[in-house]
Order: sequence, then structure tokens, then C-alpha cells
Amino acid sequence: MITYEALHHVSIAVTNIEKAKHFYGDVLGLQEIKRPDFDFEGAWYGVGNQQIHLIVFPTAQTLRGTTELSSREGHFALRVADFEETLRHLTSKGIETLEKRKSKSGFAQIFCADPDGNLIELNVEQSSLKKECGT
Repeated sequence: MITYEALHHVSIAVTNIEKAKHFYGDVLGLQEIKRPDFDFEGAWYGVGNQQIHLIVFPTAQTLRGTTELSSREGHFALRVADFEETLRHLTSKGIETLEKRKSKSGFAQIFCADPDGNLIELNVEQSSLKKECGT
């Protein structure tokens, strides 16, 4: 049997490292961390005790070829502290979003895409929406 301790990282194929770094660093506000000196471009970001690894690989089979938003496509999810603040921030940066406040998952979800169409879910527990909305 395998005993898991944690999810360590998610690797994401991108085509343009500068556009990707702008999105993950400036738009999402993730902190870039030191990355080994590989023979290909990329960037690493810390998210709590986990990491996101961007890998420049323009011919990757995982690139969707669209930035169309869907909650059913492959994605990764980041837990955020405040749904409304997250939504306001993304909107202020001109990021298209798909909101699912009453998902059957029990999470209130915001979906967005990076410049290469990789989907990201930002979520909170639905119960926190009541507190945020004052109900």
C-alpha cells in the first residue's frame, strides 16, 4: 500500500514564460521560488507547502488550445480566504471568470484560465459565503 503525505507540486505546460510569470506572479499573486538550473525555461511558485511548476513546452499534449472556461476540463484548485475579494481582484485585472457559488461539491468556485488555457479553480467553503454576504 502507498502512504501519502501530501500533494507536492503540479506541473503545468506553458508556451511563453513571461506571459505565464505575469499571470501566476502578478495576477494570482503567487510567490516565485528558486528553481534548479534546468536546460529548459520554467518557473516555480510556492503555495503553502505545495508548489506549482511552470514548464515551457509549446508542443505539450496537455495544452488545450483554448482559454474557454469549463469546470469539467482538467484543472487544479487553490483554496482562497475570501471569495468576493478574489473575484474583485481577478475582475480588476481583466481576467474572465466562471462562478459556481452553489456547486454540488460544497465549494463556491471561481474558474479562470492562464494565457495558455490551463484552468485554475479558486474556491472557498460555501458556508463562508453567508458570512461574506452578511446573511
